[in-house]
Amino acid sequence: MPEVIGIDHIYLSVSDLARSTAFYDRVLRDTLGFRSNRFTLGGEPHVQYYNRHFGCVLRPARAASAHEPYAPGLHHLCLRVDSAAEVAEVAQRLQGLGIAASDARLYPEYAADYCATFFTDPDGIRLEVTNYRQERRERHDHWASSDGA
Repeated sequence: MPEVIGIDHIYLSVSDLARSTAFYDRVLRDTLGFRSNRFTLGGEPHVQYYNRHFGCVLRPARAASAHEPYAPGLHHLCLRVDSAAEVAEVAQRLQGLGIAASDARLYPEYAADYCATFFTDPDGIRLEVTNYRQERRERHDHWASSDGA
C-alpha cells in the first residue's frame, strides 16, 4: 500500500497578496529559512514558499470573508521545528520582526513535552510552531513494530 510521506503543499487564499507576502516573508523566509518565488496560474499571481520538505503557496482570494477557525475548513496551520529551544528562537525572532507571537512555553495539557508559539496571519489564520515531540519521534522511528493503537 502506498504510504503518504508528508504534506507536499498547502494553498492559502489571501485577501491582500502584497500584505500577506510581507507577513509570510518575515515568517517563512526570514525566520524559518524557506525560499520563495512567484508565478502566475490561471492569470493570477501566486507566491510560493518552500523548503526541502514542504511548500506553502499564497494566492488571491476570490471572495471576501473573514477567516473563521471554527467553521468548516482550516482551523490552524502548525509547523514543526526540531526542539523546544528552536521554538523559543522562532518566537523571539518573530517578536523581533514585529509579529505578535506568543512566548514559547510548554503546554502539558497537550503533551508533557509540547512546546509552542502561536500567532495569526493578516487574514486571521492561526499559525503555530511546535517542537518535534518524543511521541512523534517514536512513532516515526518505530512505525513498523507498532500495533497502530
